Amino acid sequence: MNIYISGRGAFAVQVAEALLDEGHRIVGVAAPRLRNGHSDESNALSWDRLRAWAYPRGIHWTDSVELRAMHVPDGVDIIIAAHSHAFIGRRTRARAEVAAIGYHPSLLPLHRGRDAIRWTIRDGDKVTGGSVYHLTERTDGGPIAAQEHLFVPPGSTAQSLWREHLAPLGVRLLLRVVADLAEGRRIEVPQEEEIATWEPAMGAPPLFKPELIALPGTEAVDGSRWALHVG
Repeated sequence: MNIYISGRGAFAVQVAEALLDEGHRIVGVAAPRLRNGHSDESNALSWDRLRAWAYPRGIHWTDSVELRAMHVPDGVDIIIAAHSHAFIGRRTRARAEVAAIGYHPSLLPLHRGRDAIRWTIRDGDKVTGGSVYHLTERTDGGPIAAQEHLFVPPGSTAQSLWREHLAPLGVRLLLRVVADLAEGRRIEVPQEEEIATWEPAMGAPPLFKPELIALPGTEAVDGSRWALHVG
């Protein structure tokens, strides 16, 4: 299968190498220009790992911030989002002839959002898992293609849970779904919206939206007129 990867960091590289080992072809990647968004562009050691991995292999790279349909070459079978923070729009997804899929480190529809693992640890979840899903207009909301649970080891941190458990699980699940698609098996299980949860990125400022909690029969509050002051 001809595969285009939008991702970042070590996980995206692990996915790319695993796909190559299975005989697939990586025809292009989209990744951040630099690690952590800042450093010296002229220093290849500061490039994102996926970009640095693609360069010596002659694989075309695009800055994920600028990813558009025109950047995805003809003949792509599958687009994979592997730790990608870039939204992959409808036209871009349509460039994939078979599917556009992504990996999310939670048991979707639980813990949608960028910081799923950190919220898993914060909430004291005893069980978590990973999900490969079909990309749609709804962030982390597309049909499930594969999912597997695991118990959260005592004393886990967000970093250890990702590195030792959820990242390896993500590689395995993505390989499984790509193999299914290569054999003509397309699994799409709708997510259960009634149990869905979404948490904001932990680095974002808190939202003040009193209009979301107005009681029935009370006057609606226009939250846009309020400002939160910390003194």
